[in-house]
Amino acid sequence: PYQSPSAFAGNPYFIDLDTLRREGLLKKGEYENEAYGANPRRVDYAALYETRYKVLRTAFERFSAWYPDDYYRFCWENRDWIEDYALFMTAKGLNGGRAYLEWEDEGLRLHKKEALDRLYAEHEKEVHFWKFLQYEFTRQWDALHAYAKSKGVSILGDIPIYVSADSADVWANRELFLLDENGVPKDVAGCPPDYFSPDGQLWGNPLYAWDAHEKTKFAWWVRRIRFALAQFDSLRIDHFRGFDTY
Repeated sequence: PYQSPSAFAGNPYFIDLDTLRREGLLKKGEYENEAYGANPRRVDYAALYETRYKVLRTAFERFSAWYPDDYYRFCWENRDWIEDYALFMTAKGLNGGRAYLEWEDEGLRLHKKEALDRLYAEHEKEVHFWKFLQYEFTRQWDALHAYAKSKGVSILGDIPIYVSADSADVWANRELFLLDENGVPKDVAGCPPDYFSPDGQLWGNPLYAWDAHEKTKFAWWVRRIRFALAQFDSLRIDHFRGFDTY
């Protein structure tokens, strides 16, 4: 969770392929014989990266033949984060998966409007692919959440206090983090030596520019917590002790 490309987006690996088949977006033979790893008891992320996205793109090809109104409604309701997320993932793919500070296009690196408009114009379908994944993830999660509630089960959510240095959140909101003029974190998160780790820990996450957050009445944090509380019944912030102290 501390190295996610977005503090808002769901993990596409959790999208259920059988559900996509029932929706008419996949055929069983298009995913059941794919190689997802040699050991069914362990997650092979390298294998998933190669196979999962290939299958999800097959589903998207059928979906993109006609975007339903519900999809556009979802994008509109989540417009404060999903646009930047989809553009970020599109640009990241075009740059071989490299961290955004290593992207060759300076305009994209600095989140300039002209560069973003050009990216969207030239790769509109790819942008929609990443939005589609969030649309499907959310539909499936909401259905699971509703089922749990119908059985009297509450879900406790957990969000990390920090976000990844290489994330849509930092890329699109540089003023909210302690970065230098090139976007490199001035300081990073960690913890000093303690009982659990005699050498301390270096997490590498950029620190927040709390003064900038305060000027917006903590709007980014309000959106983040409100979003999480729509997904879960109760919420834990890791680490709330640090959040409270700040």
